[in-house]
Amino acid sequence: MTYTAPLQDMIFVLEELCDLEGVAALPGLEDASPDMVRAILEEAAKYAGQILAPMNRPGDLAGLGFADGKVTTPAEWKPAYQTLVEMGWNSPSADPDHGGMGLPQLVNACIQEMFQGANMAFQLCPMLTQGAIEAIEGYASDDLKHAYLPKLVSGEWTGTMNLTEPQAGSDLAAVRSKALPEGDHYRVSGQKIFITYGEHDLAGNIIHLVLARLPDAPEGVKGISLFVVPKYLVNADGDPGARNDVRCVSIEHKLGIHASPTCTLSFGDNGGAIGYLVGEPNRGLEYMFAMMNNARLNVGLQGIGVAEHATQAATAYATERRQGRPSDASNGETIIGHADVRRMLAVMRARTDAARGIAYRAARSLDFAARAGEAEIRAAHQRRVDLLIPIVKGWSTETAIDTASLGVQVHGGMGYVEETGAAQHLRDARITTIYEGTTGIQALDLVGRKILRDGGKAARELVADIRATAALNDAEPGTLAGDAADQIEAMLDWLLGQEPRIALAAASNVLEMFGLCVGAWVMADAAHAAAARISAGEDSAYLQAKRRLARVYATHVFPRARACSSAAMAGTADILDLPAADLQLAG
Repeated sequence: MTYTAPLQDMIFVLEELCDLEGVAALPGLEDASPDMVRAILEEAAKYAGQILAPMNRPGDLAGLGFADGKVTTPAEWKPAYQTLVEMGWNSPSADPDHGGMGLPQLVNACIQEMFQGANMAFQLCPMLTQGAIEAIEGYASDDLKHAYLPKLVSGEWTGTMNLTEPQAGSDLAAVRSKALPEGDHYRVSGQKIFITYGEHDLAGNIIHLVLARLPDAPEGVKGISLFVVPKYLVNADGDPGARNDVRCVSIEHKLGIHASPTCTLSFGDNGGAIGYLVGEPNRGLEYMFAMMNNARLNVGLQGIGVAEHATQAATAYATERRQGRPSDASNGETIIGHADVRRMLAVMRARTDAARGIAYRAARSLDFAARAGEAEIRAAHQRRVDLLIPIVKGWSTETAIDTASLGVQVHGGMGYVEETGAAQHLRDARITTIYEGTTGIQALDLVGRKILRDGGKAARELVADIRATAALNDAEPGTLAGDAADQIEAMLDWLLGQEPRIALAAASNVLEMFGLCVGAWVMADAAHAAAARISAGEDSAYLQAKRRLARVYATHVFPRARACSSAAMAGTADILDLPAADLQLAG
């Protein structure tokens, strides 16, 4: 099983769909010229293909060791992590003042997709560290930044996010962990579950960001504060010192990502773990949500990476496997000549490409929202980020499951056998729709917070951009984009005319419909850009394929949008009117 980073498509999307030159013109990103970005991505692709991908399957087989509160990662993990640190891949978008590469979020999205696609279980560790870096950069005191950022950015230390508790799940208002003030620090106690890389043997220290309540905190989400709680306390010289009162009491036995330690952490069993307040009291959840866009973008990129890897593996198998008499023998006697195998591979490729374009456009808007000179431009891009992120997270990860499942089907019986690796993609992809908020939570966010709250303003701005694509020409791409804009607009009109309980009950179908429609916009823009390059004399098999894949998307993927619209508008009442008792009947 091999993985090759899709550099050609990544660069096409950056240049044609995301205006890479415009991003490089933003303050602080001037070094991100197209030539420099190409060189960076080529090096990242080598690391992904030559180091991460070959250890993906062995890591899945080896799993993790756990004894006396200590986690042992697979043998390949330590040298790979050391290489990642030495090459600077730990923190591509971190501030150069703290040792980061200072790359645009748009370029980092490409890197994260490559690394997650090559080896998701491994890359979860650097991904979580990037979140910790962002939290400390954005909200911590200068003293905390000085103490923790340099070694987090360098990769000498790693970071975690500690939100979930056994009794709370996704309901963070129910967090019970406590933090008692004690001089210049706090004593933190409580238990956190599902903490990715909460314990491991890759780095010299683990810096936990922990949500907890102060003694006088108000109830609910407004009473949660954020604390830095290191595994080892930091000495005056900056090196790790005494062990803090935090320990791993168990690791989870999961469906997938077997080489990624998912830990239950206990804080304060022996008097309280020493922690340091980040920012102001009772604003911890606000700080976490400010980082949520990047976290959810990265999980969406995980889904895209896994979908890409599954598509490559299935395509490679289909071009080698001989079985039956293909209806199309132009590709020899292998199963890629069977029409239904061709259909599955085409849907896998088209949907993965569409998800990539959506995610990269969201990352582009992150850069403009943070760096554009005019406040109005920053605000418009922030609205676009807020609207697209639940789609990136929810739709891209559901795409990963669908694509990986088709990959198993392409392999036939061999797909159900672990040795081919097809099953691992499906197992690994399954978690992406759950952590950082389930698909249902993303759907509620899209409808409740991102559409109803602003009266559909951000969504109508998106419709205007999709219509601009439709106006580019009267050919198939224009028709596809125009249809997508019509469907979104009709859905907006319906949603805004409903009482909230109806609109929210329709949310999951709305999210799927939005993903399909925004994907149609991406594929239409890609087809138009490919046609323009061909007209300019730059013809290639890749550009021709982009046009044909847009047609596949239009005929085999996009039609599902109407079904989702119908289910949302006509079927929501059937769900709300169904008594819970009807679901408990024993057949």
